[in-house]
Amino acid sequence: MDFSYSEEQEAVRQLASQIYDERSTHERLREIEADPGEAGPFDRELWSELAGAGLLGIGLPEEVGGAGLDFVAECLVVEAAGRTAAYTPVIETMVYGAGTISRFGTDEQRQRWLPGVASGERIVTAALAELFNDVAVPGLESPLTTATPDGSGWVLEGTKACVAAGLLADTVLVPATLLDADGSRLGIGVFVVGSEDLSGPTGGRRTSQNPTTGRLEAVLDLSGIRVGEDVLLGGRGADGASIVADLSQRGTAALCVFEAAVCASAVKLTGEYAKTREQFGKPIATFQAVGQRAADAYVDTEAVRLTAWQAAWRLSEGLPSTAEVATAKYWAAEGGQRAVHAAAHIHGGVGVDRDYPLHRYFLLTEHVELTLGSAMDSLLRLGAHLAAEPVDASM
Repeated sequence: MDFSYSEEQEAVRQLASQIYDERSTHERLREIEADPGEAGPFDRELWSELAGAGLLGIGLPEEVGGAGLDFVAECLVVEAAGRTAAYTPVIETMVYGAGTISRFGTDEQRQRWLPGVASGERIVTAALAELFNDVAVPGLESPLTTATPDGSGWVLEGTKACVAAGLLADTVLVPATLLDADGSRLGIGVFVVGSEDLSGPTGGRRTSQNPTTGRLEAVLDLSGIRVGEDVLLGGRGADGASIVADLSQRGTAALCVFEAAVCASAVKLTGEYAKTREQFGKPIATFQAVGQRAADAYVDTEAVRLTAWQAAWRLSEGLPSTAEVATAKYWAAEGGQRAVHAAAHIHGGVGVDRDYPLHRYFLLTEHVELTLGSAMDSLLRLGAHLAAEPVDASM
C-alpha cells in the first residue's frame, strides 16, 4: 500500500480539514443538537460550504460538476467529518448514493441526479436493511423488498429500516428482488426512488426510527409504490448483485475511515484530559495503569486506521478488496469499541457527561459497529472468503 497522498489528494485533505475544523466546533454541534428539526440534526450551512468548495462532488465526473478524483479523495472528506463528529451525511450522499449512480447509472441517469449532488442541492442515501417482524435484518445480498413488472414500470413492495439520513434525503437507492409476473425471481435490481414517491398518493411513506446514536434514521414503507423503468439503475439487464456488492464494499470502507477518525479524536481528547486531570497531586497521565490503558487505545486506533486506509486504497486502485474490507470492518467494530470505552473509562464521570464532546464519539462508534455488519459478521465474511480461495499445492 502507498501511504503518501498525491498533490490533489493532499489539497483535498487540507481543504476538508480546514472547513470542518472551523465550522464543526463543539459549540456549533451543541447549537444543532438543541434544535435538530423533524428530519434530525443537519448542518445546512456547513453542507453549503462543502458544496461551494467542490468537496461534495470531488469523486464525480467533471461533466456533472465534479472534480473526477478517486475514492481516496472522497474518504479524506469522510475522515474530516468523522474527526469533528459533524452532522453532514457525506458517506450517505457521496459514497452510498452519488458514487454508486456515477459508476453504474446510464448517461441519462447520471445527468439527472448527479449535478444536484455536487451543488449541495440533492442529498442521496441507500436503504441497506429490511424490516422483518419489527426486526432490522440485512437487505443487500437477498432483499426482502420485491419489484414486480407493471406495464412500463415496476411496483415495489417491502419495508426498509435503519436508513441513514433517510428523513433528509431527496433520493434513496433501494435494492430489491426482481420478480417475474409469475413470481419467479429474476435477480436483484437497484431503484433510485425520489422523495415524492415516499410521501405521495401511491402509498409510500417514511417515518423516524427511534434514535439511539443521535443520528436519526428512517423506516421506509414502499408498499405499492409504482416507479418507471427509467429509475432502475443501469437499466434493465444491469447486474444488480454487482451494484449492491460494490455499494457494500465502498460503503463499509468509508465507514471504517470515518471510525478511524472518530477513534483518533477520542484518544486525543483523552490524552489532553489525562495531562490536566490531577489525582493525589499528580496528573493521572503519570499513573502506570492510566498510561497502559491509553496506550492500548492508541494501538487499537492505529489498527483501525491502517486497515481502513488499506481497504480504501485497494478499492480506489481497482484491486481485489474483499478480505481487506472485512478485516477493516472487524477492527472498526472491535478495536473502535475498545478505544472509546478506554477513553470513557479514563475520563471517569466526565466521560458520560453529554455536555462533553466525548459522548459523540462514543455514540458514533456504536453506529458504525452495527452498520453493514458487526465484528462477528466481518469475521464470518473473511473466513468464507479465505475458505473459498484455492489451495496452493506447492506449499
